[in-house]
Amino acid sequence: MKIQTSVKNLDNYKIYLGVEKAVNEFLEKNNLLRVDLPVLSPALIPEPYLQVFETDFKYLDRKEKLYLTPSPELFLKRLLAYGVGDCYYLGKSFRNADPSASLHAFEFNILELYKIGANYMGIADVVLEMLKYINKKIKDKNLKIKNEIEYQGKKISLERWEKISVADAFKKYSNISEGELFDHKLFIEKAKEKNYQTKNFSYEDLWSQIYSQEVEPNLGKNGFPTLIYDYPKEFAALAKLNPDGKTTQRFEFYIEGIELGDCYTELTDWKEQDQRFKKSEKVIHPIDKGYIEALKYGLRDCSGIAIGFERLAMIFANLTSIEQLKLINIS
Repeated sequence: MKIQTSVKNLDNYKIYLGVEKAVNEFLEKNNLLRVDLPVLSPALIPEPYLQVFETDFKYLDRKEKLYLTPSPELFLKRLLAYGVGDCYYLGKSFRNADPSASLHAFEFNILELYKIGANYMGIADVVLEMLKYINKKIKDKNLKIKNEIEYQGKKISLERWEKISVADAFKKYSNISEGELFDHKLFIEKAKEKNYQTKNFSYEDLWSQIYSQEVEPNLGKNGFPTLIYDYPKEFAALAKLNPDGKTTQRFEFYIEGIELGDCYTELTDWKEQDQRFKKSEKVIHPIDKGYIEALKYGLRDCSGIAIGFERLAMIFANLTSIEQLKLINIS
């Protein structure tokens, strides 16, 4: 690891601050409360695909294992259950085994917001309005503002979403039918036909490989941000199921192949959530049982979204790497 100082990024960093200011203004105008949260916790939500940083708290003969939070979700859901109302967090999160790269960092800023009474498509409407607001605030005030951004030479309209279901995206970009997509055996056979290595790989492993290599690069490239929705239930442990029993009320949104945010309608049934937690595999940290207790107390119908804040600012600054925003970088 080394520390790098990048004063040459100062102008980019000022755009980052402008995006941050615009987001805070927009969410405050929409009556969302900004909350400050801990970044250390003795237990976490089971997300086996994430590796976490751990440390020890020591005082006299007391010693306790603590973990840097990979997202603020476990704290925000508690606040929601106990009545804080519409709220958001904008601050640090941490993910181990995620080396610094153009779109990744082990220490990063996340914007996570929740609205009571909204479903995932309701959050989509809020996010689109927020993108328009940011664009208006950071543009030259002497120019006639269009709901349009330019990113790496391409114009992207913010007037609407390009919406596509996960099933339709796999059919369009990977030639995998809906029947094959949701049947583990058929999907693995299809992956093998495509010359993916299937031995010792699970359905989830292969699904993620095909998604990242064949589907994701095509998203957000048709002149609008792409909203891809209704992921298989295997990929949204805390999301509400759709009536089909196969998909969840979850979406991600993309601009020029770059994933910016992940949203879902929250699962509020504590019994179902408890069962999902118990089925979690490969989780080595303590599971946050207090989250289940909060659900028992009563989480109202709501939805939330997590947005990689550096990536969001990178798009508005017309950059290709989040490192171009930083004044100090550890890598």
